[in-house]
Amino acid sequence: MSIRPPKDRALAVTHAFQSPATHGFVRVAAATPVVHIADPKSNADEHIALIRQAADQGVDLIVFPELSLSAYAIDDLHMQAALLEAVETEVGRIAETIKDLKITAVVGAPVRHEGRLYNCAIVIADGWLWGVVPKTYLPNYREYYEKRWFSPASPELAPSGGVPFAGQQAAFGAHLIFSIEDRPEVTFGVEICEDYWAPLPPSTRQALAGAKILLNLSASNVVIGKSDDRAMLSSSQSARALAAYVFTASGWGESTTDLAWDGQATIHELGAKLAEGERFAMDSHLTIADIDVDRIAQERLRTGTFADCARREIKPGDYVDVPIREQGRGAAEGPLRRPLDRFPFVPDDAARLDQDCFEAFNIQVQGLMRRLKSTGSKKIVIGVSGGLDSTQALLVACRAFDRLEMPRTDILAYTMPGFATSEGTKSNAWTLMNSLGVTGAELDIRPAAEQMLKDIGHPFADGQPVHDITFENVQAGLRTDYLFRLANQNNGFVLGTGDLSELALGWATYGVGDHMSHYNVNGGVAKTLIRHLIRWVAEKEHDGGARDVLHAILATEISPELVPAGADGKIQSTEATVGPYALNDFFLFYITRFGLKPSKVAYLAHQAWGDASKGDWPAHHPEADRVEYDLATIKAWLRKFLIRFFQTSQFKRSALPNGPKVVTGGSLSPRGDWRAPSDGNARVWLDELDANVPD
Repeated sequence: MSIRPPKDRALAVTHAFQSPATHGFVRVAAATPVVHIADPKSNADEHIALIRQAADQGVDLIVFPELSLSAYAIDDLHMQAALLEAVETEVGRIAETIKDLKITAVVGAPVRHEGRLYNCAIVIADGWLWGVVPKTYLPNYREYYEKRWFSPASPELAPSGGVPFAGQQAAFGAHLIFSIEDRPEVTFGVEICEDYWAPLPPSTRQALAGAKILLNLSASNVVIGKSDDRAMLSSSQSARALAAYVFTASGWGESTTDLAWDGQATIHELGAKLAEGERFAMDSHLTIADIDVDRIAQERLRTGTFADCARREIKPGDYVDVPIREQGRGAAEGPLRRPLDRFPFVPDDAARLDQDCFEAFNIQVQGLMRRLKSTGSKKIVIGVSGGLDSTQALLVACRAFDRLEMPRTDILAYTMPGFATSEGTKSNAWTLMNSLGVTGAELDIRPAAEQMLKDIGHPFADGQPVHDITFENVQAGLRTDYLFRLANQNNGFVLGTGDLSELALGWATYGVGDHMSHYNVNGGVAKTLIRHLIRWVAEKEHDGGARDVLHAILATEISPELVPAGADGKIQSTEATVGPYALNDFFLFYITRFGLKPSKVAYLAHQAWGDASKGDWPAHHPEADRVEYDLATIKAWLRKFLIRFFQTSQFKRSALPNGPKVVTGGSLSPRGDWRAPSDGNARVWLDELDANVPD
C-alpha cells in the first residue's frame, strides 16, 4: 500500500450540483471494438476512436476486451516477434494520442517480461502506462489452450521494479489496485476472462483490498446459453464482492475458425444490472453506465462481514496501490446513465412487480398466520375505514384465515364513522366487508368523542369550529380504544393497519391510537407498494363486487378524515400535509437503506422525478398520477421529511408493535433495521441539505 501526503486543498476539483461526479458517481464504459485479426495498428485505431467517443460523453474509465490489440483467436501468431513489437508500438501510440483526454483506458495485449509471454491488461492515462496486470488463471481445456503461449501470473510476480514496455517502465503484477488521485474514492482492480470462472477469482481479493470497481477483459466465445452464465457470474460477483463489475468480451471480427463471438458487454453494481450492450453487433460501440462508488462504500461500511473477511484474507503488502495522476476529471452535467426507479419499493418491470407483490402479500399472510397459531386466537378485530391500509390488512387477514381453515366470519371488522367520515369511504368499507364475507359492524364514535371533548373542555364542545390536533386525536384514540376493548370482549386481538411510510413520517396517533395494535401486518410495507398490492390481489384473487370496490378504494384520495371539509368542499388531504408519498418513500428508501446524504437524495429524486416523460413507470400506474417535481419542490418536501423522520417521530417507532419485515432494509422496528434515539434532532441533515442543494 502506498501512502501519499495530503493534496493541496486548492487543487481539489469542485463540481456543480447537477454533475454525477458531485454525488459519488463514476462513469464507466465497456468498449466493444471491431476486431482486426493480428493487425495491431487497425485495432489501435478502433481503440482511439472509442476512447475519444467515451471522453466526449464524460466517461472516466473505459475497458476493452482481452488481447484487444492483437486479437484473441490468433493461436501461434501470439509468438511472432513482429506482432509483439507492433502491439508494443501501438500501446505507445494510444498513450500519446489520448494523453490530453481526461480518461483512463484499460486495453488487452500480449506482453513479454523476463523471457515469458503474458496475457495482460494495460492501464493507460495521461500519456502513461500505470500498470500491467497479467492473467492469473489460464484455460487449458475444451477450446482454449492458452498455456501453449502464455504464462500465468503467480505470487512470485508481485510488483517490484515493473516491466519495460512501449518505452516506459510500468508497474507489473496481479496484485495491483488502481486509484484516481483527484477522486480517491474511485478504486479499481483488473482480472481477465477465465479469472472470474475460478472458484476464488482474483477480483474477490481485489475487492477485499479496496477495489470498488472490478474490470474483466474477456474473449469468451459464445455458445447457446453462455451469455446467461456470464451475466450471472458478473451479477453474483458484484453482489458478493459489494462492488461494481464491468465485463466486455470480444465481438465481430475475431477469427471464427472453430469458435464464434458475440461481443457481450455488461455493467453490474451490487448485483443489479446497470447496462447491457448489443450482442452480435457489427460495428464498434460503447456500453456506458454511472457507477455509484459512494453507495458501494456505504454498503461495505454497513456490512460488517466484508471488513471481517478483508482482515482475515488480506495482509499488509499483499496489494500495491497505483495512484493514477489527477486529471481534473468528472462527468459533465446531464442525466444519470443508469436505471433509477421513481418508486424504489415498486419495480418498473411488470414481471418483477408481480413477483414482489406475491412475496410481500405472502410474507404478511405468513406472519399473521404464525401469530394466530402462537396466541391460539380464534378471532381478530380490525377497523375498516375504506382507505388503502385497512383494506390491505383486511385482505391479508382473509387469506390467513383461509389458509388456516378458519371461518372469515371470525374476522370482526368495524367501520367507525367520525366527524369527517364521508359517505363514499363508509360505503366502500361496507361493500368491502360484505364482499369478503367477514363479520361487519358499524360503531359511530361521534357521541363518545363529543362527550370526551366536553369532559376536557375543548372549544368544539361549545360549538366552536376548532379542529386542532386534540380534535383529531380524540377520534383516532377512541377508535383504537374501542378496538382493543372489542378484542377483549371477543377473545381476539387487534390487527394494526399503519404502514411503513406513516411510521417514517410519524403520521400516527401515539399509544391508544392507530400507532398501536396487537400485531401489525402493514408495518413493513411502504404506501406506494400497498397501492400495487391491492391492485394485485384484486386481479389475482377477486372478481365481481370485491374487485370493483378494491379499484374504487384505489381511486380515493388519501385522507385521515378527521377534520370536516372546508367551505370550498375540499376534504382533509394527507399528502398536502406530509408531502407526496411517492417522494417520501423515495427519501425513506435512500436514507435508511443506504444512509445517503440529503443532497444526494435530492439529486437522485430530481433525476427520477424531474421529467414525467422520461423513464419507466410501474405497470398499471394511473396516467393522472404520472407527475413531475422540480428541485425546489423536492428540497422543500425533503426538508419536512428530515424533520419528521429524525427529530419529531422516532419516539413512536421506539414503541412499535410486532409485525413482519417485508422489503429489503425496510423495517423501522426498534428490534430490526432501524435503531435510533427518541431524543435526536435533524440539524446535521438539514445543514447538509441547505449547504449543498441550490434553491
